[in-house]
Amino acid sequence: MKKFAAVVRRAIESLPDEIKQYLDNIVVDVEDDPSVEFLQEAGFTDEEIDAGESLYGYFMPLEGVSASEMLENPNRIIIFKNPLEEDFPDPRDLQIEIRKTVIHEIAHHFGLTDRDLEKFDENPDPFKE
Repeated sequence: MKKFAAVVRRAIESLPDEIKQYLDNIVVDVEDDPSVEFLQEAGFTDEEIDAGESLYGYFMPLEGVSASEMLENPNRIIIFKNPLEEDFPDPRDLQIEIRKTVIHEIAHHFGLTDRDLEKFDENPDPFKE
C-alpha cells in the first residue's frame, strides 16, 4: 500500500502550482476496494457489480457546509488500489493510470463532469510530450 500511495502522492506533487494552490481543502486517501454499498451509492447496478465493474477513484464533495466546517471536513478523493492494479498490471501503465485517476478526480473538484473529461480519459497516455 505504501508504494501505491507514494505514486498517488507523486501525481499530486507533479501538478502545476496554479492547481495545487487550490487543493488545501482536499484530502486524498487510498483504499483497497470500494464496498458493494459504496458502488451502489455511486450508481452501479447489482448486475454491474456482479460483473466485476468497479471504480478507480471517487470525488466526494462537501455540500452545504460553512467555511469553518470545510476546514474540519474537507472534500475527499479516494483512489482505489486493487481495481487499478488488476486492470493495469504493467508498472508503467499503472503509474499513468494512477496519475490520470488523480487528475480526473481533482478535475471534479474544479467542477468538470465526466463528460467534460471524456477525451482525457480515452487517451491511453495524455502525458506524452
